[in-house]
Amino acid sequence: MSYPYQIKTYEEYKDAYRKSVDQPEEFWAEIAESFQWKEKWNKVLESDFRTANTKWFLNAKLNITENCIDRHLYNLGDQPAIIWEPNNPKEKSRTITYNDLYVKVNEFAQVLINNGVKKGDRVCIYMGMVPELPVAMLACARIGAIHSVIFGGFSAQSIADRLQDTQAELIVTCDGAFRGNKEIGLKTLIDNALVACKFVKTVIVLTRTHIPVSMIKGRDLWWEDEIAKVQENEHTFVAPVAVDAEDPLFILYTSGSTGKPKGVVHATAGYMIFAAYTFVNIFQYKQGDVHFCTADIGWITGHTYIVYGVLCAGGTSLLYEGIPNFPDASRLWDIIDKHNVTILYTAPTTIRSLMAFGLEPLKGKKLNSLKVLGTVGEPINEEAWHWYNENIGKGKCPIVDTWWQTETGGAMITNLAGITSSKPGYATLPMPGVQLVLVDEQGKEIEGNDVSGNLCITQPWPSIIRTTYNDHERCRTNYFAIYDNMYFTGDGCYRDENGFYRITGRVDDVLNVSGHRIGTAEVENAINMHSGVIESAVVGYPHELKGQGIYAYVIMEHIHDNKHETKLDILQTVTRIIGPIAKPDKVQFVTGLPKTRSGKIMRRILRKIAEGELNSLGDTSTLLDPAIVEEIKNGRL
Repeated sequence: MSYPYQIKTYEEYKDAYRKSVDQPEEFWAEIAESFQWKEKWNKVLESDFRTANTKWFLNAKLNITENCIDRHLYNLGDQPAIIWEPNNPKEKSRTITYNDLYVKVNEFAQVLINNGVKKGDRVCIYMGMVPELPVAMLACARIGAIHSVIFGGFSAQSIADRLQDTQAELIVTCDGAFRGNKEIGLKTLIDNALVACKFVKTVIVLTRTHIPVSMIKGRDLWWEDEIAKVQENEHTFVAPVAVDAEDPLFILYTSGSTGKPKGVVHATAGYMIFAAYTFVNIFQYKQGDVHFCTADIGWITGHTYIVYGVLCAGGTSLLYEGIPNFPDASRLWDIIDKHNVTILYTAPTTIRSLMAFGLEPLKGKKLNSLKVLGTVGEPINEEAWHWYNENIGKGKCPIVDTWWQTETGGAMITNLAGITSSKPGYATLPMPGVQLVLVDEQGKEIEGNDVSGNLCITQPWPSIIRTTYNDHERCRTNYFAIYDNMYFTGDGCYRDENGFYRITGRVDDVLNVSGHRIGTAEVENAINMHSGVIESAVVGYPHELKGQGIYAYVIMEHIHDNKHETKLDILQTVTRIIGPIAKPDKVQFVTGLPKTRSGKIMRRILRKIAEGELNSLGDTSTLLDPAIVEEIKNGRL
């Protein structure tokens, strides 16, 4: 399969970028012609950033599964669509061809129909990294239902919050999931979440770990039994439902600067086109390449570069159930050699954690099949970039350093493998269609090079966030109201003398921990649920492995002699309310917090103390109680 929109030279990149800025509608309409439509659009774009409203390919009709599966069957039917590598290396891997995927998606789409799911309904998916997860997503898309995948590391309370927001009446889950040497009881967590979500009518449970689960009569069904009912009728075919270009494809929750997660909504057509376009161009994908993205499908990276982008391009996606260092630190390298992986796309956190094991785990590993390396989730530090380049890529594989967000749908700033230049620690240049500006605090554009500012985007791209589910005003105020007529990313950025961009970190109250965004307010709310806590404040600090760690300052009613035990209780509370991903790395007990006379917590001071910058706290004389700063400094962990 060839891609008419694939950029092959630096000159072509410059031409594509220029056209995308000068004639954006013609540029994207031309790319859209490479996809399958039931009805074409009568207008390419309608957009108003002031009201946070953008529409692409107006009145077009399509079904994304025809683009991901059906159109590939004639030429690529026997090609692997998904290669699944299980958690345990002794268990057999599975290869699912496009023909296989077609059958599985049709079968599960019929299961959903049999259980009352129809176009526009929300379906919650809470599964481990098994092939049935993308099957469930695609089955939803086939019938026009909206899926909301919840990361398997979230707690029952976090699941309940998301269910309450989407009002999903059907859930797809597993009995349990394997992750390294752990077995996670997913169905039990769903049961706990459903205590507060009586509106859920059906739970479909896939057997994976064979751990005992409670199956409630009239609500809970086994995946295998439901599939068997469908298979009684041979050759199940579910006609792909025509959806509008702007109909939602999925809702995916992300942390914000307030306690409640935001349900980011992506529209079908624009998301599909940008996912496929960025995938093919960034990684310079060629037919037969094996693309291995190590992200979890519960995050946007997995949605775009494990499922939709890869399958739209007729590619082969490697899906790995486990973690990078199980059963030992050579696991990723074994997988690459076993399946002849050509593209490895992973997080700087993963690279740094594997670096810590030294070069011993790489002994005897060939890694000859690799052609492209990629990083995602956070800026990569230079030391990790060079280690990745020398020891994994053997100096022969370009490294693409991608910057993007849940809200952008696909990568926005990145070099293109072997086409545009790379620079360690820099995302480098924008993708065609992405118009960047740096602005100061007042929203005034900072021009020229060798400058820093807040990163904004001035024009819509096809996979821009459409809304936050059930709360459009939140979408407008979070992204479009801070600076006039711009999308604000929430990130600070430096543009070097060559015009290359380097992300310098969040400028709002959101942390980037191991490439995952966690709102400080969300963690504080969870800590404050502990019965002994009066108040807390959470900030980020540099962490050797995670990039950013979570530092919590906590005021207790009574500080017991056993501070360690109290800390563990607090961590357990955060785990129960959000999930283990949000556990603070450091908990410092304090008697007060640095506040202004109006009661505002001076997080700037707390951040500097956490970072160890004790001599550059600035003027503290205006605080309600300046003495509290000395106490916090002296107790720093």
